[in-house]
Amino acid sequence: MSASTSGTVPAGTASYSSAHFSRQTRDLELKADVLVIGGGLAGAWAALGAARSGASVVLVDKGYCGTSGVTASGGPGHWWVPPDPAVRRAAIEKRSAAAEGLADERWMERVIDLTWRTLPTLAGHYDFPVDAQGVTQYRGLRGPEYMRAMRSLVQQAGVRILDQSPALELLADPSGGVAGARGVRRQEGDSWCVKSGAVVLATGGCAFLSRLLGSDTNTGDGYLMGVEAGAELSGMEFSNYYTVAPANSTMTRSMAYAFANYHDAGGRLLPIGAGPDSTRALAKALLEGPVFCRLSRMPNDIREMLPRVSPNVSLAFRRQGIDPFVDAFEVTLRGEGTVRGVGGLRVTDDECRTTVPGLYAAGDAASRENVAGAISGGGAQNSAWALSSGLWAGQGAARKALERRQRDAVLRPLGEAALRPSTQSAVGIDDAIRIVQGEMLPLDKNLFRDGPTLTSSLQTLDALWTEARSLSGTNVRDVVRARESAALVATGRWCYAAALARTESRGMHQRSDAPAQDPHLAVRIAAGGLERVWTRIPHHPLTSVLKEHL
Repeated sequence: MSASTSGTVPAGTASYSSAHFSRQTRDLELKADVLVIGGGLAGAWAALGAARSGASVVLVDKGYCGTSGVTASGGPGHWWVPPDPAVRRAAIEKRSAAAEGLADERWMERVIDLTWRTLPTLAGHYDFPVDAQGVTQYRGLRGPEYMRAMRSLVQQAGVRILDQSPALELLADPSGGVAGARGVRRQEGDSWCVKSGAVVLATGGCAFLSRLLGSDTNTGDGYLMGVEAGAELSGMEFSNYYTVAPANSTMTRSMAYAFANYHDAGGRLLPIGAGPDSTRALAKALLEGPVFCRLSRMPNDIREMLPRVSPNVSLAFRRQGIDPFVDAFEVTLRGEGTVRGVGGLRVTDDECRTTVPGLYAAGDAASRENVAGAISGGGAQNSAWALSSGLWAGQGAARKALERRQRDAVLRPLGEAALRPSTQSAVGIDDAIRIVQGEMLPLDKNLFRDGPTLTSSLQTLDALWTEARSLSGTNVRDVVRARESAALVATGRWCYAAALARTESRGMHQRSDAPAQDPHLAVRIAAGGLERVWTRIPHHPLTSVLKEHL
């Protein structure tokens, strides 16, 4: 892998929104077979898959690969099913039935099989526990140690990692295929450019800066970069998953709340049980006023295990002087958007290609409809998907790059919104974030949906897009924040446009004005577009094939 000063983007295109970088600093310019954007779980597996396929690889991360992303702060379980045909068939059928018609059983089988074969290969880098019978336990991992092991493996494979180096835009070759990306280096205060044979977007989902633990880097950047390149999205209507958390904490680890008792400010016990319906019941109570909780139903043996299984959960309570099994504490619901939702870039084949040549997607940056359908893949399915899609995308990108081997062309930068504004925005970065959060996070707008409310929110976001695309910055920090703000607005528009197009209730997408399922809508709704957002419903007799949302 070598640095280069030739064959990159045309002169005069490096300013992003001002002449700051081109005038005062020199870019870091690199060449590689594969560029992986994102250093979380999926990105690390993608880099490993590409490097082990013989490709030279650069991985760029908005944070620090090994600590950024939602996995690093959690305790991810994996979809861990033994290779017994009857057992696997039962697991797939159970999940398929819950997916409400939108999952693909062949993809489920692929994910289960690859996860089963791959996780044990971490031994030597990760200390898997052994149970009382002497059996090694692979399913559940400790997030911080998992990601530390992944960084070590990626480095040993020869991958060059650029930490604190957010990607801002993709680059295209003369044929229109994606052939690299540009971004900035926070700590150096300059910019980078990587020219590559293929790119994997593993940038995570979008939680709209809701204070979901570990999600501050998940602002929909990959969606925006992908759509600017011509990629399509799918499943964006399934973007309204919420997680219970202490009101004054970001600790969105919800396992303990299976043993919760809830009451209102007056001490009245609320009829909120455990299970999939608890979120909507809790949300309805929160719309009426503050809700308090005690974890008083947790058995003693689990209480004793909690500090070992989820030490960060216990730590959050200890720091506040709360005994959650005795003391009442106020709770809230934090939006997870597409992080534990479903939507993302549409993949078109077994190697997780997008609809754009040279561009691949993995993890939460990709649609998880193949394994999750219309319900959240949060937890076991999402972790297994991150591992599997990362490996497939990395391997596929490596094959594409090694076939391509054409890196002397002048590349065209594809970024527009908040990078090359033609006018000055009438709103600031903070205002844009506040407005999009005001549409995407409230329970009565996103969780409890109806057509008029969705239409009103989409109109607000469409108007905001006109301003957000013209945001700009005069330093590295503000350029990144401006771009993130534009990605948040764009993602919100795609989510609500798809929700309007799905005129039924299915999975996590529930509309009070369309409470029944429409059998004609047991299909995946594509979305895309920037100035004009569009949705496409295949084979529906009552709707147009393509609908633009003005």
